Amino acid sequence: MNEIKNICVYCASSPQIAPVYFEAAERLGCLLAERQINLIDGAGRVGLMGCLNDAVLAAGGTVTGVIPRFMVEQGWHHTGLTRLVETETMHERKGLMAKMSDAVIALPGGCGTMEELMEIITWKQLGLYDKPVVILNTGAFYTPLIEMLEQAIDQHFMRREHAALWEVAFTPDEAVGLCASLPLWNKEIRKFATV
Repeated sequence: MNEIKNICVYCASSPQIAPVYFEAAERLGCLLAERQINLIDGAGRVGLMGCLNDAVLAAGGTVTGVIPRFMVEQGWHHTGLTRLVETETMHERKGLMAKMSDAVIALPGGCGTMEELMEIITWKQLGLYDKPVVILNTGAFYTPLIEMLEQAIDQHFMRREHAALWEVAFTPDEAVGLCASLPLWNKEIRKFATV
């Protein structure tokens, strides 16, 4: 079992999505608070991120939000977080979120969320991140992306071993459980980063 003190969560900032996604975010927030796991996210105040932040805080948990200064200047940040870390760039933000985390969970989201997910999987493939990466496939949202990754493996754009870079969960409970139970990635596998 991994000692999980901080989980980084990637998720949508859109408030116009189906209730099922908000329900999953709220459940995940309650679980993190119950297990005294600090949430690390992008510090947003709306959408799934806002819901997740509010759920953690309402249940007595802690949230570390990491956000570029230009977003703070736009007023996009949640003002009630336990800790707010401002960065100069998006790249610095993503690097810091990964560095601070013991695992990553990706909830559904748009381009930004999927870009973060693909980047952390790539870092893991290159041995730059060795912690669990869990895709929370609420409502089968990520099924097309997972199928595309499988196609990349089937057509030899990736090795079969690379399918273990991520795990798929279907409930928040399962996602948190996987974060604690998945083994750390062997960084030596970077030798096989090419196909």
